[in-house]
Amino acid sequence: MDSGSVALLRELLAETGWLERTRELGLALRTTRSPGGLLLVGSPDDEPWHLTAHLDDEARLSGLTQLTPTLVRWAPPADAPPHLRVGLDRLERAARGETLFVVSETRAPVPLLERVDDARRIGATILAIDGGDPELTGLAHDAITVPATGLVTFDGAQHLVSAAAGDLEQRPRLRDRLARLLDKVSGPHITD
Repeated sequence: MDSGSVALLRELLAETGWLERTRELGLALRTTRSPGGLLLVGSPDDEPWHLTAHLDDEARLSGLTQLTPTLVRWAPPADAPPHLRVGLDRLERAARGETLFVVSETRAPVPLLERVDDARRIGATILAIDGGDPELTGLAHDAITVPATGLVTFDGAQHLVSAAAGDLEQRPRLRDRLARLLDKVSGPHITD
């Protein structure tokens, strides 16, 4: 999906709440402290290659080096280049200041959920885009669930999040972020 298609998708979704959610998740990706500290992992059958490539592009184009992702693979070939040889054992070394971004349209397998839980306990930030996995969503600090029959496809949500992560002009001011946080903490305001 090119930037024009993403812009059209943003225009179509302007009043749906999707842009705000993807913007929040995109901004959360920026909290990673160092290049390579953004760890992307998917299911054994569907590794997030496409999103990894988009985030790498966003890091390069925006100058936000913390968006430079590390693709974590279930069974990397021993003869693969070093950047494609990162296995699940990397999740065991996740640290505070790093972000584990799980992208899985299907339910996350138990071994992944265990590693995600361990990384969370160590202090890594857990983010997710999922297809309706309550266990994964429960472990994540922030997650977007993409319904199979919704307005946005799973692939479309990934494009929106990666574009939002690198979008320098859409960063909300501190006052706006605090207001949003207070709204979340206090719940809905009901008038009599």
